[in-house]
Amino acid sequence: MPTYDRVFKGGTVVNQDGEGIRDVGVCGGRIAHIGSIAPQDAGEVIDCTGLHLLPGVIDSQVHFREPGPTHKEDLETGSRAAVLGGVTTVFEMPNTDPLTTSEAALADKVSRGRHRMHCDFAFWVGGTRENAADVAELERLPGAAGIKVFMGSSTGSLLVEDDAGVTEILKRTRRRAAFHSEDEFRLRERLGERVADDPSSHPVWRDETAAMQCTERLVRIAEATGARIHVLHISTAEEILFLAQHKANATCEATPHHLTLTADDYDRLGTLIQMNPPVRHPRHRDGVWHGISQGIVDVLGSDHAPHTLEEKSKPYPQSPSGMTGVQTLVPIMLDHVANGRLSLARFVDLTSAGPQRIFGLSGKGRIAVGYDADLTVVDLKRQETIRNDWIGSRSQWTPYDGKVVTGWPVGTVVRGRRVMWEGDLIETSGGEPARFIEALPAASS
Repeated sequence: MPTYDRVFKGGTVVNQDGEGIRDVGVCGGRIAHIGSIAPQDAGEVIDCTGLHLLPGVIDSQVHFREPGPTHKEDLETGSRAAVLGGVTTVFEMPNTDPLTTSEAALADKVSRGRHRMHCDFAFWVGGTRENAADVAELERLPGAAGIKVFMGSSTGSLLVEDDAGVTEILKRTRRRAAFHSEDEFRLRERLGERVADDPSSHPVWRDETAAMQCTERLVRIAEATGARIHVLHISTAEEILFLAQHKANATCEATPHHLTLTADDYDRLGTLIQMNPPVRHPRHRDGVWHGISQGIVDVLGSDHAPHTLEEKSKPYPQSPSGMTGVQTLVPIMLDHVANGRLSLARFVDLTSAGPQRIFGLSGKGRIAVGYDADLTVVDLKRQETIRNDWIGSRSQWTPYDGKVVTGWPVGTVVRGRRVMWEGDLIETSGGEPARFIEALPAASS
């Protein structure tokens, strides 16, 4: 009888030991051995010669739109895009319809996702004035990634813009709470800065001061309440330098689009790169890269937020903010690895070890015995062209259409199952809720 259900053989494993050619044996969905494994000890052998086995990539910020406007995306299509791009776990956002702000709404989404999504998942619960008294219970529910608060209006109707409202939430949280940090008061004052039919005015309206002011306010409240916070999609050089001085309470996220695109791209791509917070002047892109190189940025998230091309083609500012991103996170960032901007070790730190550390994921984030057998299998030398017709999202477009990249996701393995291999979906629809150390159920006596 085979010792292992499946063995991934001959690939370069990237884990806490560094890099080395090793076999990875899987039993019952977990990693059982790392080293040299005889073929006869495996129920199935997957040849990984010439490939790198990375800890499964975790994308902690996606919008899959379900329940709600599922003509753009739903949990199945969004997770399909995720695994086609090498992502093994996603944290999905609460600005759905209805909003994910109650125990019932969270349980509904978990039920919709289980064995229908192709990757593992968790759902952020929206923090509001109405549920502030309950956040300590809500953040510990099965399938909850934690509490998410919008301090600036974006897609959807969740908004807590004032210090008092944020304080009421943060004085009750015990897990790390995530924030969209743009100052709503300044955004309202500057609505007149938007120029009709000119998406390049988007970062003029939602300027760097709106981001910086809000992040300063947020950190001040977190320090006063002793709360742990996570600032999403950092877009300014000033925020990076500020957050470097406040790491005791605050972690932060960078996105591939803020590391790759700049305001110079509005002429070419227009509303396709309209995002909140916006893609900005090249100096801000360089500032976020400084945060990557200096270890200030803790995680990468895609902020996958799809709209249809018809919706995106509306004249600015009627056009919605958001773009697809979960499927392109790995190839875009591996291209930065190929170009020498990012080390492979730092990529792994940002996409697996980082999320595990700051969010307290149980059994994920490392290639280690006893952990879930989540693997992102990549070919670092493969050159491919990103195309709209490769995108698995229901909205089926990407601002990177036509971009040639070096480094490509070959396989997505979720708890030992090959969900994607060489662009084909294989063992699908097995997604389960991720587990979190601070919310594990007590063992029954």
